[in-house]
Amino acid sequence: MFSRILIANRGEVAVRIIRAAREMGIETVAVYSTADKDSSHVKLADQAICIGPPVASESYLNIPRIISAAEVANVDAIHPGYGFLAENAHFAEVCASCNIKFIGPSVECMNLLGDKVSCKQLAIKQKVPTSPGSKGAIDSEDEALKIAKQIKYPVIVKAAAGGGGRGMRVAHNDIALRKAFQQAQQEAQAAFGNPTVYVEKFIEKARHIEVQIMGDEHGNVVHLWERDCTMQRRHQKLIEEAPCPILTDDERKDLCAAAARLCRAAKYAGAGTVEFLMDGKSRTFYLMEVNTRVQVEHPVTEAITGIDIVKMQIRVAAGEKLPFTQKQIKRNGHAIEVRINAEDPARNFTPSPGKITNFDPPGGPGVRVDTHCYGGYVVPPNYDSMIAKLIVHKPTREEAILGIRRSLREFNVQPIKTTIPLHQDLMVNGNFRRSDIDIHFVERLLEHKPG
Repeated sequence: MFSRILIANRGEVAVRIIRAAREMGIETVAVYSTADKDSSHVKLADQAICIGPPVASESYLNIPRIISAAEVANVDAIHPGYGFLAENAHFAEVCASCNIKFIGPSVECMNLLGDKVSCKQLAIKQKVPTSPGSKGAIDSEDEALKIAKQIKYPVIVKAAAGGGGRGMRVAHNDIALRKAFQQAQQEAQAAFGNPTVYVEKFIEKARHIEVQIMGDEHGNVVHLWERDCTMQRRHQKLIEEAPCPILTDDERKDLCAAAARLCRAAKYAGAGTVEFLMDGKSRTFYLMEVNTRVQVEHPVTEAITGIDIVKMQIRVAAGEKLPFTQKQIKRNGHAIEVRINAEDPARNFTPSPGKITNFDPPGGPGVRVDTHCYGGYVVPPNYDSMIAKLIVHKPTREEAILGIRRSLREFNVQPIKTTIPLHQDLMVNGNFRRSDIDIHFVERLLEHKPG
């Protein structure tokens, strides 16, 4: 087992990793930008090293500075968390060259699954359901038009690298597709340094359902069941829950088995997530992408399975075998997570950085809050606006919703604006309560909301 690890991240995920490592008897080293000098992860770690100014490219994305900190602190391994360098295969490669273990899948696996084109090609070989469309990269507008004619509009142009909605454009006709093709290429080049795109059928009434995967370096791969992440805005998730409330037992079994099959073929070691879109009309599943890291929403899976995913990441990276088989992984109850962001939903989700004078999180049975904030903490304007995650685990979905509602009423964050009022509204929405939703539901709801 490792004796000391560095966390190449910030915020609540850095706190989450520090806590897991400490319970395993592992020392931790935090890195931070000058904007984060008062963040909780800096205070909780055994050692903290400043790696640069607030700009991410000069701190949390600066590989030489992170590696220098790791070497100075004499660490065995680096945990990248999520975001920043978590899915950067070059960073993993640099770690290996410096004899520092990267807590994540192999470089080869990251390259294979991180590129959506090669991932789709592997999925086809493994008979994992994929969207109708191009089997590889599209090099020209004419080629895109030819595919669109075959699969019928609407279609979506997607970047082969990256995610988060960047490099994605929907088209409903030939003229729109030509424009979408150019825009997606330009955005993909700017965001990921890779202009490669491909074309797929666009599913208009889709649900977002993903499967949590865990593998080790001895060839064992299991799934930890699925999560429903349909409640989102502009491809950014707002609410996640496990299990998916609308799947039949057969659908769940087939979907999870397909995800495990894909990762087994890729020789996956570590925590990962296989994301699918489900056609709400035909109930057909299509592979969307594989995220080769721990997800923001991993706590809902931890809640229903009782498995600590972060600790398991560390154990697997240290060479240990998974301590359970697929048959031993059971589901228990229902869990819901809501993301609390420092944003003003009433003003088109304008960021709301600044000093938090009052920070009073909720508690009680089955309630968990993951955060790096506290009274007196200053939310910097430089990074993602998420300041906390509220997770409630109860025997049934209805009880979990009621637990979230009660917890949101108790959650006091002042004076900055947050998404707490939005979540309060969503928890009483009839469509959400019935789980009669799709990935554009929240956007439609907000468009028709008065004021």
